[in-house]
Order: sequence, then C-alpha cells, then structure tokens
Amino acid sequence: MNILVINAGSSSLKYQVIEMPSETVKCVGLVERIGMNNAIFTHEKNDEEYSEVLPILNHEVGLKKITKTLLDPKIGVINSVDEIEAVGHRVVHGGSKFSKTTIVNQEVKDNIRELFDLAPLHNPANLTGIEIAETIFTSAKQIAIFDTAFHQTMPKEAYQYAIKNEFLQKHHIRAYGFHGTSHKYVSEKAIEHLGEESSEKIITIHLGNGCSMSAIKNGKSIENSLGFGPMNGLIMGTRSGDIDQSVIFFLMKKLNKTAEEVSNLLNKNSGMKGLTGFSDLREISEKAENGDENCKNALNLAGYRIRKYIGAYTAALNGLDAIIFTAGIGENSSLMRKLACENLDFLGINLDLEKNKIRSKEIREIQTDSSKIKVLVIPTNEEIEIAKQSCIHLEEIFIHK
Repeated sequence: MNILVINAGSSSLKYQVIEMPSETVKCVGLVERIGMNNAIFTHEKNDEEYSEVLPILNHEVGLKKITKTLLDPKIGVINSVDEIEAVGHRVVHGGSKFSKTTIVNQEVKDNIRELFDLAPLHNPANLTGIEIAETIFTSAKQIAIFDTAFHQTMPKEAYQYAIKNEFLQKHHIRAYGFHGTSHKYVSEKAIEHLGEESSEKIITIHLGNGCSMSAIKNGKSIENSLGFGPMNGLIMGTRSGDIDQSVIFFLMKKLNKTAEEVSNLLNKNSGMKGLTGFSDLREISEKAENGDENCKNALNLAGYRIRKYIGAYTAALNGLDAIIFTAGIGENSSLMRKLACENLDFLGINLDLEKNKIRSKEIREIQTDSSKIKVLVIPTNEEIEIAKQSCIHLEEIFIHK
C-alpha cells in the first residue's frame, strides 16, 4: 500500500511516499518558506536530492508542485495518482471531538474548520492540504491524524484550567497538548533504545519553529507544555509561549488593540521573531555569535524556559530517567541543547559537550558517563508515525466490514 503523508505546517509542507506495512520510504520532500518568493523546495529519492528556489505563495501551489514532482519520469515515484491508496494528513487541533485517527468526510472537515481559532497557524493549512489532496488523489482515502490525540491520557489535574467548571463541561475549554505525533514517535523509540525499566519517566523536547515538551510516564503522556491552542509554553519561532494574561488585557484596554491584533501579535510576531526580528534559529545563532545582544538574549530566554519546564516535569513524573531532544532545532542545534541542559547537574543531567557537537541521523546519547540521566537526540519521523496510524486504521475498517 502506497501512502502519501502530508504534514502541513504554518510555513512548510513536508511529504513522504511510504510503502506500508514495510515502512519503505520511497521519497521525502519539503517545501520551506511558504508565502515567500524564495521558497525552498527539496525532493530526495534513493539518497539523491533535487532542490529548487522558487516562489510558492501558498499551500495550494506547494502541494501542486509536490504532485508534479511525484509524477516526474526521472525523480518521481509514481506513474499515476491512482497509485496512492491513502493520504495521511497531520491535523494539529482535534479539540474534544477527535481523539483518534479518522477517515475524512464533510463533517470532519467542518469540525476542523470550527477549530481554526484555536490553531490559526495550522488548522487552516491542514484543511487546505486535505481539500487539495481530495481533488488530486481522487481514488485515495483521506485520513486525518490529530496532534492532540496522544495527549488524551493526561489526567484531569493536568488538563483542567482553574475557571468555572461550565467552561470545561459546556465549551470544552481545557489543555489539549500538541505535537503528539512527534512525542509519541520519539518516546516509543526511546523506550526501544533504553528498555522499559530505564524509560518509565521521560521528558520529550520537540524544538522547531513550534516547540513543546511532554512528560511521559510508562509510555503515556501526562503533561504537555502547549494547552488550549498551540501557543503556550516554550518560546517559539513566532509564538510567545507563556505570557501573563494581564498583558493581553493591557494590550487591548490601554493600547486599544483588537482581539485579532493581539492574536496576530502573539502568534505571528512574538517569540524569537519578536525578540530579534528573525524567526530562523540558524540566523539568530549566527548573529549571536557575531555579538548581536538581542539574539544572545533571546537564546538565553529560550534556554531558561526549557530548563524551567524540565524541573516542573521532573516533579510531575516524581523522578526522571531520560530527556529526549527532537525536531529541526532539537536534532541539529548543539547550542540550544547546551543552553537547555545548563545548571541541571542537581538533577543528574550532565551533557558531554563533545558528544553534543556530533551530527547524525541516528539515535545518539550525549550525556557524560557520570550523568545519572540519559540525554538522547532522536530524529523524529512524524510521517512514518502518520503512515503507521493510517495503515492500522484502514486495516481496522477492513476487519470490521
């Protein structure tokens, strides 16, 4: 079975064609900087990479470029769109209605649309991906995999807010958690690598343009730093992370900002971008190295926030066996891993600075020999996880027919 996996982010579009159940990856690709004239398109097949810089102003243009490449006689992997039997879509927010993988129909699309306000940078892009894929891959099953699903195991004390009970009961206002596909994938890899007895209490740290951390006990999520929407917690590329609610009221009342203006500010013009003018950590790190004080400060703030959550989640877990870094920044930025692990020796976390500098696509341990806590870098593969869940769901439907 050929499954096309589409992972539409706020400004990116990842894809893979995966043959299941063997998990054979036929090709991988990525569209970066969607919305810009100098978007970067990369496509890899059999370890040979093709790249191009071109204008890709929206996700529709990006997905059509991907389809054209998949059908290309030289670098493509299919001869007809009918060879794709299922398209697995990452959807960020499933709200209270979606706690598991589901086949897409009109009701599902309407429900995803209703959640736009809770994930304004993601759910619109996710739905666009679904709707365009429906017009291109007409014979394929469209399947939605929700980022919030893995965190449905969070206990009530972790997901309920201290506001009137009716807001939870009637309006489903609660913490949902996000990046669940990634946290699930790397936590399972960590358990395989370390063994169940050595991985009962782990913290997974997903660092990309969007960032989150999860406390995972015996393979199940009990906490996630993102909440009702994907804006809380860590400092992100353009999102503020944790902020005192009083700041929002101040912006609206004293500075006459509308709700939409405040939302745009906190979602699109805060975080690293707000602190430095740049959202790409590579640029920020380079400028910090060259003496830019704003960039130095932003990196220190981001590192401090991660360390604070490590401490909090160690308490929630009542101990700690390992921490795992993953996603674009977590896997590739030795600097951010170093900042995240500073001054945590009281917890038994000691980073080996030389091991930390090694780049690899494999699972690796980067703690010192004397460190009580394992520190791992595990490349995430949300696409494989999405393909697995899509395949399992289709098999379950077939069995119950």
